[in-house]
Amino acid sequence: MKVFIKEHVSLIGFVLLGVGMNLVMFCLYQLEMEAFLYGSGLYLLVLAGYLSVHFFRERQKHRRRRQMMAAGIGELTGGSAEWEAVQETGRKDAEWESMEWESTEWERADSWEVQDLQDMIRCLRRRCSELTNELQNGRQESLDYYTTWVHQIKTPISVMQMILQSEDTAEHRELKAELFRIEQYVEMVLTYIRLGSDDHDFVFRECDLDALIRESIHKYAPQFIRRRIRLIYEPVQMTVLTDEKWLAFILEQLLSNAVKYTYQGSVTISVSSDQKLSVADTGIGIAKEDLPRIFEKGFTGYNGRADKKSTGLGLYLCRRTADRLGISIHADSTPGKGSVFTLDLAVRNLEVE
Repeated sequence: MKVFIKEHVSLIGFVLLGVGMNLVMFCLYQLEMEAFLYGSGLYLLVLAGYLSVHFFRERQKHRRRRQMMAAGIGELTGGSAEWEAVQETGRKDAEWESMEWESTEWERADSWEVQDLQDMIRCLRRRCSELTNELQNGRQESLDYYTTWVHQIKTPISVMQMILQSEDTAEHRELKAELFRIEQYVEMVLTYIRLGSDDHDFVFRECDLDALIRESIHKYAPQFIRRRIRLIYEPVQMTVLTDEKWLAFILEQLLSNAVKYTYQGSVTISVSSDQKLSVADTGIGIAKEDLPRIFEKGFTGYNGRADKKSTGLGLYLCRRTADRLGISIHADSTPGKGSVFTLDLAVRNLEVE
């Protein structure tokens, strides 16, 4: 009722002003007050009738809007207590503005329609905030769980490595190679979770590119030896502004794919003067129709389906990581002749703090 009166205060004021002016005129000309009272009564009666009819119509519209919003927003919010309280008791604007989660200064509602819209927006904002917190908490819980899981699974992996190193046999070498793949998949799980979280696990600094490449080569050296694949790399004297850990992850994923899909020949790592790092192999290559989609999440392509072990996550994570590092990654390939993956390390718009 208070909102309705506020909405029509101008009309009420205009009628009362007219009545007041008539009163002044009757007094100045000393006319009979009976005529004034009769005319003013008719004015006020008509005004009361108009406001009454308009009030009941507006209240019906107001109730229909509340019912529609209760059905729509209630379903979206899971029947939140906030909306039920608004629907049943009709909170005042001042009460809404005193809520802790309300940070925007709202204008006072001067009509039921505006009040309904404001209540709807407030409920949606509240639910959006709740869902955002739930999502962040869920991501953090997942990250904590998988971080713990990765550290725990490394213990039996280390034990198995020690057991396999006790005797150098062909069988043990095969088992060590498979165990190495398990380690890579474990690290991929943690990387996938970290890239999907809001944590900023990136530290940019000047890194020795040669040392980074050598460390990755050393890590995959047993795989090259086992597959009898020649590795070609000319040392470079170059530093790049990047995150060393995450760049190493990209390089290791590219080396992993090169070893996986190269059955004979060589893998070449090269760095150009304009800071473009390339990993080229003489493997089976990538089909022309698959090349535009190889960085998509879960896409395995013809080679992945034939291998039956591809997850479609390795190159996807490489692209995600490269985007976070501010570098570009590009692939060229010829089926049956090999592939070339190029990282443009010339990061722009970044400065060492």
